[in-house]
Parts: sequence; C-alpha cells; structure tokens
Amino acid sequence: MKKKSLQYLRMHTNMERVIDELAPNFLDEAYSNCDDDKVPYGLFIEAVEQAPIAISITDKKSNILYVNEEFSRVTGYQSADILGENESLLSDKSTPRAVYYDLWHTIRSKKIWHGTLCNRHKSGHRYLADLTIAPMLNEWGTITHYIGMHRDITRSYESEKKIINHKLLIESVINSSPIAMVVIDDQDRVILDNHMYKTLVTDLAKGEPATCFLQLLRNEMGDLWQQIQSNEQGFNNREFRIEGKGNRKARWFSCAGNWFMENSVNADAFFENTSKQYLILTITDITRQRQQLEDLHLQTLKTLMSEDERVRSIRETLLGAMHQIQMPMNQIKAAEQILKHKKEIQHVGLLQSLQQIQQSGEEAIATMQKCIPEILQTAVIPVNLNKILHEVLLFSDHQILSKGIDVHWQPLSELPNMLGSENRLRILFKQLIDNAIDAISASRNEEQRLKITTDADADLIYVYIEDSGPGIPFEKRTKVFEPFYTTRPMGGNQAGMGLVMAKEIVNQHQGFIDIDATYNQGCRLKISFPLHRQESHREHNV
Repeated sequence: MKKKSLQYLRMHTNMERVIDELAPNFLDEAYSNCDDDKVPYGLFIEAVEQAPIAISITDKKSNILYVNEEFSRVTGYQSADILGENESLLSDKSTPRAVYYDLWHTIRSKKIWHGTLCNRHKSGHRYLADLTIAPMLNEWGTITHYIGMHRDITRSYESEKKIINHKLLIESVINSSPIAMVVIDDQDRVILDNHMYKTLVTDLAKGEPATCFLQLLRNEMGDLWQQIQSNEQGFNNREFRIEGKGNRKARWFSCAGNWFMENSVNADAFFENTSKQYLILTITDITRQRQQLEDLHLQTLKTLMSEDERVRSIRETLLGAMHQIQMPMNQIKAAEQILKHKKEIQHVGLLQSLQQIQQSGEEAIATMQKCIPEILQTAVIPVNLNKILHEVLLFSDHQILSKGIDVHWQPLSELPNMLGSENRLRILFKQLIDNAIDAISASRNEEQRLKITTDADADLIYVYIEDSGPGIPFEKRTKVFEPFYTTRPMGGNQAGMGLVMAKEIVNQHQGFIDIDATYNQGCRLKISFPLHRQESHREHNV
C-alpha cells in the first residue's frame, strides 16, 4: 500500500518538489501509521488541487513552489509559467507599501495575515485579491514555507462600491433638496433625514418635528390614515399651521408621504422573506405662498366686513336715533294728555303746537324706520375663534406696529369650534380690538400692551382682551354698552355705537360680554360663547 500511495502522489508533478522539500519521509511515515480504513492522503491532495480558491505555496523568500488549478484560472498563469517565480510577479505595484510592510511583519511573526492586494492578471488587467497568508512551521517551530489563498473579489467590490455610490448620490440629492425629508419606521422613529429637516428641529422648537406632524396627520385623516397605510397609497398636500414660539410668527407646512417595504437582510430572513414598513415624509414650508393667499383673503374679508359693518352701523345709528327721539316724544305726549284733560282755552294754542310736534316726530320716526337697512341672513357654521382673532390681528397689524404696541397672543392650542357667523364675529372682535388700540394710544402708560387669550371648558369658549389703557371707571361700565355713549374726550369722532354693535353680535350668538371688575391694569373684556348653541328664532339674524 505504501508504494502504491507514493506512486499516486508522485504523479502530481506540481507538488513533487514541494512534498520533497516539506517532508521527504512524510508520506512513508504517515502511511506506516495509517490503517486501510482511513481516508487516503491522495484525497487530500486532490482536495487542494480542486479547491475553488487559488492556493500557492512559497519558500521563505516568496518564491512559488506550487499552485493549484484555481490559481491558474484566477491569475492566468499556468504552473509552467509561474513555478520558480516570485509572488511579486502578481503585484500591480499600486498597493501601498504600508500594506506589504504589515503583511511581512505579520507572517514573519508566525501569524496569519488577511487583507486585500491589487494584483495584475497575466493578460494585463487589474483585479482585487482577497488574500490570506499563513506561515508553515516545522517540528522546531521554524518557518519553512508560506501558504497563500486568495480569490478575485473585483466584481463584489465593484458592486459594493456601486451600492455605496448610489447611497451617497441619494443622500446628496436628499440633502440638497429644499424640502425637508425624513424616513420613519413603524415605531415612529426617525431613520434618515436631510439638512432641511434638521433645520426644522431647531426652528420649530417642538422636539422631533416628525412626531408633531404625524400626530397632526393622524388627527386630520382619522380612519383614512390606517387605510392608506395598509394599501401603501400615500398622500399629498396636507397643510398645517404651526404656531410660532414666543414672538415668532406662525408658519404653514404642506406634508406628503409614501410608504414602502424594505426586505430584511439578516440571516433569519434568508429562506423566509420578511419585511418592514417605512414612511417617507416630505415637509414643505409654504408660509410665503400662504401669506400671499392670506393677504388676498384678508383683502376680500376687509371688503365684506366693511360693507357689513357699514350696514350695521347705519342700522344701529338709526335705531339709536329713534330711541333718542322717542324719549322726548313720550314726554310731549304726556304733556299733551295733561292739557287735553284740563280743557283750558288759554292752552289751546300750546296743545296744537304739541300735537304738531308729536305728528312731526312720529313722521320722522316712521321715515327712519323705513331707512333701516336689513341685515341679510348668514350661514351658521362651525367657527374656530383662534382663526377669527388671528385674521383680525392681521387687519390691525399696521396700527399695532405704527403705535409700538406689544401684542401677547396666547391662543388655546386645541380650541373647540363654536357655531356662528364668521363675518359677524370678525366685526365683533374688530370693534373690541380697535377700542383697545385707541385706549392704549390715549394712555400715558409706558407699557403699550395688548393681550388676547382664548380658553375653553366643558360648556363655554372664552376670549379675554386686555389692554394697558386708562381703563373704564366702575360707574361707567354699564353705560359703555348704551347707544351714543363714549368714554373718549369731547365725545370723540365716533357715534359711540361700537360696543353696542359688539354686544348685539354677542347676544345673537347667545354669548355674554363683561368688563372684569377685578382687573386694575387697564381694561379686560371677557367674552364667552356656548359650545353647544340652542336653536332659536334669533339665528336668522346672525
């Protein structure tokens, strides 16, 4: 058996020299200690010859003593071309010297080295070699040879680089986008974002902006959110107004989103595909566009309010004048009745005069009655008072800025809607805020402050309007809601109907308006409206 095995191995001429150099008596000694049922050593030789990895054995000076078939396929060199040559023949000379220094330092220290070299194929093209070199030691622990194993990883390296380049390209495109973009997993965690999104984190000062916008989207879309998420349909043009913090103005954002599935890459998912859902959310700042639309909208509202306010002012002025005329008319009528009862001749002329005055007064009242313009019916719809107050503040923005008034706008973030007429409510708060601005301007206080607050409980919505003006004396607080009464010096330039109109609108909405008697830093009006209005015949006047 020993002779047969030796002859078999000698047939592999590529290994003959190596076997002799490594251990001349290796095979004889090995087979003398081997039973017939052991795996033949020829099988090990064949395993090296047919191994699907390039194998070479060199002496201590890196001269090649043996190569297998895969080595010839990878490098292009047949055994006759390469045996006796130095391994440096494979080098493309583009690998940094530091790599070779590390290689030799490692293997001379009797350690295994693993790394990547840039080699050159026999045909001249470069390829990347994933190389492992191990020192071979004799029985005294001395290095006698080196065995190297390598494979061509050029394609896998190129594929990996392409993936990295594509990733960098995508990240570059995302980061250069003027739109905030963020990728969110199914636990609402931010996985990837761009520079514009990071800017939002700083600007909005609301923690993680994605969490804020997701909450707004879910609240607005309700059950539709789950439906489109399950079907991966996506959504567009969902607009939200974000209140500014401190003195910062509110901003508008438009949201769009698409869901996608990512296949798992761990070992558990190799045979059984699993995936995870992600949402790509884009957040566009549309404040400028909304500002332009809002300016146009405000101009339209001003026109509507101006006409409505003009009609209502004429109506209230005429009603107030009729009320003022009616008072002396009642006194004249009483005097007329007294004179009629006395039936004295000397009073006949006076009685006739009183009757003529009475008749003229009644004709005047009748004429004014015909001149009272009708207030057209307006739709009663759900109204958000925060929106109404914001619009009115924009109406008065020029006055506020020109007079240096410090506005404190403190709306309840989730103020419930009430039923009412949007335009009537705008007129109401325009009158109240204009009065407050006038009071602040007339005050000698250094602090020029206007504060508007909204609040709500289970039954009522509250609006508080505070100003740092001179305030309204206690004895005049009931009179300010009477026709033609004004606290302005010399009667002012107004007819004194502003608060009368305000109170009428509050009454039409079944609300209340009061002056806070406990407030002593100016004037504070408290306006309250019911959350759930009772249907009544008065609603057609709203």
